[in-house]
Amino acid sequence: MTTHRLAFKFFKSYMDVANELSDKDRLAFYDAVINKQFFGIEPILNGMAKFAYISQKHNIDSQVKGYEDKSGIKLTPTQGGAQGGTQDPLLQEKEKEKEKEKDMFNFKSELLKLAENKDLVEDWLRVRKTKKATNTKTALNSFLSEIEKSGMSVDYVLYMCVNKSWSGFNAEWIKSDSITPKSNIAKSILEGDTGW
Repeated sequence: MTTHRLAFKFFKSYMDVANELSDKDRLAFYDAVINKQFFGIEPILNGMAKFAYISQKHNIDSQVKGYEDKSGIKLTPTQGGAQGGTQDPLLQEKEKEKEKEKDMFNFKSELLKLAENKDLVEDWLRVRKTKKATNTKTALNSFLSEIEKSGMSVDYVLYMCVNKSWSGFNAEWIKSDSITPKSNIAKSILEGDTGW
């Protein structure tokens, strides 16, 4: 005797309703039908996918009840390998993506922590994108190392990179004895006054 459900009847009405849905809602609807039929999982749906499921709920529930009565097996979310609870599979995927994003290095976020002028960061990232420079952790560490060698501020170096369309920075490119962040020009740049 089998301990889990092997098949169910897929009614044409399921397909008729699904054909009226967007691809995303159709997938959510089909997943909900399958999870309910095989594992007894009550779906958590929104929008049109929820409306479609409700329109077929009587048929779906009748099929599940018929199977349970005939087989003597009660379908529950813990039976038949339906681990993961009753959360909508689409929501589970979104949460996994968010977790991945948290673990990933974010070039822009790290740079924003160091610069005072956020516009300079945005402008330099546009330059880097135009030059097809990759925003990796190694690239940022190299950039910061060169800033440290130059003795200049992050904002001043960012200004120079934007002004000269540099995707990176080398301390040798700017002579620290002729241009310093303490000069009046550099001060006005950092304060946002570019009318000089």
